[in-house]
Amino acid sequence: MDFHAFMYVTIGRRRELERGIPEHHLQVEGFELGQDPGLMAMFLGRHAPRLRIDQFGYVLPTHNPLRVAEHAATLDHLLGGRLNVAFVRGYQARWFENYAAVPGVKSTGPWNRKSAEDAINRELFEECVAIIKTAWTHDTFSFKGKYWSFPQPEQRQPHEHPVYLRYGRGVDADGTIREVGIAPRPLQNPIPVYSGFTHSLQTSLYWAREGGKPIVMASEMDFCEMLWSRYREVAEAHGRSIPRGGEAAWGGYLVLADTRSQAEAWAEDCLWMWDSWSVPFGQDRPPLLIGDADTVSRMIENAAAHVPFEEMFLLFGQGILERDRCLKTLELFAEKVIPRFR
Repeated sequence: MDFHAFMYVTIGRRRELERGIPEHHLQVEGFELGQDPGLMAMFLGRHAPRLRIDQFGYVLPTHNPLRVAEHAATLDHLLGGRLNVAFVRGYQARWFENYAAVPGVKSTGPWNRKSAEDAINRELFEECVAIIKTAWTHDTFSFKGKYWSFPQPEQRQPHEHPVYLRYGRGVDADGTIREVGIAPRPLQNPIPVYSGFTHSLQTSLYWAREGGKPIVMASEMDFCEMLWSRYREVAEAHGRSIPRGGEAAWGGYLVLADTRSQAEAWAEDCLWMWDSWSVPFGQDRPPLLIGDADTVSRMIENAAAHVPFEEMFLLFGQGILERDRCLKTLELFAEKVIPRFR
């Protein structure tokens, strides 16, 4: 069973390790596990009190967005402000279309890119993001969109309840509900938001406007240079000041061993999993950070010579590699690679 694990490292101002959990369901083949990343986040957060937890990410078209806003805000409190979140659109049709919160919405991928299905998915996704951000920043609010409206149109309290009027807000004297609000709002202000793993310039520029950070696992440095530059341009045009290195995060698939040949041998099963499972979904291999500490450090240095980044996201073989090989990868990265990027 593959946890499809990834870790996050800040390589600039500070050095932090984080643990990320994706959301996937109906995984009867055993390639992935992530049917309730909230439970996993709490388990990890409880057992690793200094670790930040990445909820990466909520597949928004399969959720009521008000519920996501409340869930993430509560989780942020339970983790003591150690939460990052990502919002993603969903690419696995089997589970996506059985969980879809809006009837008829479809998953998105290379098979329907630039189609009407893709456009509806993106439109719904962006509406969900707007609702979540509003709920996080307002005590109460109303929202009327194409797919979701809060509160429900003409919603009335069906019986008298004096607490709503005496201590609450958003409810008229006749019981008409004008506004709703989540409780609690997030502990962090704001919760750091990421895009999830993307090769899409359109998605990255959307987050440039909205204040999220893309995670770009791409080996094509010309593309990365263009994306970083365009992200900065769009962010600044929308009044967002971005520090150098804050445009996007970069990363890849990490396997470390004492020798390059040993790491390449260990990586065979990881790449078999990727080629068997991820590639047919339209996901190309990420940059392969495979080798000894010197080799991997040079790969990171080469990427950093093209684009500035303070954050890295690294997939590694938890659930595929034997436990001692996973621990060796983490040990070498922490002791031999991270110190080179102070």
